[in-house]
Amino acid sequence: MHSFIYLASQSPRRQELLKQIGICFEMLLPNPDEDSESIETPLPNEKARAYVERVTLAKSAAALSRWQNSGLPWAPILCADTTVSLPNSADGEILGKPVDAADAARILNMLSGKAHEVLSSVAITVNPNEKPIQLVQVSEVQFAHLSSEQINTYIASGEPYGKAGAYGIQGLGGAFIPSIRGSYSGIMGLPIYETQLLLDRAQVRSI
Repeated sequence: MHSFIYLASQSPRRQELLKQIGICFEMLLPNPDEDSESIETPLPNEKARAYVERVTLAKSAAALSRWQNSGLPWAPILCADTTVSLPNSADGEILGKPVDAADAARILNMLSGKAHEVLSSVAITVNPNEKPIQLVQVSEVQFAHLSSEQINTYIASGEPYGKAGAYGIQGLGGAFIPSIRGSYSGIMGLPIYETQLLLDRAQVRSI
C-alpha cells in the first residue's frame, strides 16, 4: 500500500478534490525549462477524446522523467487533463484556454445557448516500469443564452483565463449553467469516481 501519491498538476481545484477524498499528495511540478505549453497544443483536426488522452499521457511521461531525476522515493504519479468540446464546430471541436479577452468572448459566444462536452482524463503511473493506467470521463453541460453584457462582465472578472472553455463551473461561471449530465468533479478538472478507481488499482490508501 502507498500512503501518498505525487500530483503532477498545478491546479488548485485538483488539489482540493484529492483532499476531499482523503488522499495525501506531494507536488511534482514542471521545471522552469520544461515546455509544458507545447504539450497542450492540439494537433491538426485532433478529436477531443484523443487530445485529452494524448496530453495526459504526455504529462505522465514528463512527470516520470522529473521523478527519475529527483532522487525522491517512489510513489504513484497522478496526472490529469480537461478540455471543452463543441462537437461539429466549424472552428474545430476543442475549445482551449483563452489567450486574451477577445478569444474568451469568442469561446463564450460559441457556448452560449448550446450544450457542450467536458472531457476529463486522469492517469496514474503505478510503477516506473509500466505504462500509466488511464480513464476518461465525459460530461454534458448546458449553457444558458448569454448577453454581450454578461460575457463582458464575466471576462472582466478574470475568471475565464487559464480555463478550458473560458469558464469555471465552481466559480461565477456556475451561474450560466442550468443543467449538467455527468460528473461535477470531472467538469472541475478531476473526476472523483474514476480517480478513486485508479487509486484503488495503485493501492493508495486514504487518510
